[in-house]
Amino acid sequence: MDKHPCVYILASRKHGTLYIGVTSNILQRLEAHRSGAVPGFTSKYGVYRPVYVEFLETMDSAITREKQIKKWNRAWKIRLIERLNPAWRDLAEEM
Repeated sequence: MDKHPCVYILASRKHGTLYIGVTSNILQRLEAHRSGAVPGFTSKYGVYRPVYVEFLETMDSAITREKQIKKWNRAWKIRLIERLNPAWRDLAEEM
């Protein structure tokens, strides 16, 4: 599961600050965010909880999907999360 291209959304808490990213290794990327090895937005705003992960066939398709979601308004992003994860549970616990 961990070495496939994916788009992910991190949240600080339910309905909190959101961060959208793309990676080919979700477990490694989550560790980098949580350890503070990735300085910037996520560490500044405490955005560490993965609440949405979408695996895609290729990195190109993952990057395209990331760009698409980033253009959406906040309400659409929240609906996307809640369609698959209505409780906003931390998906890292399932990986």
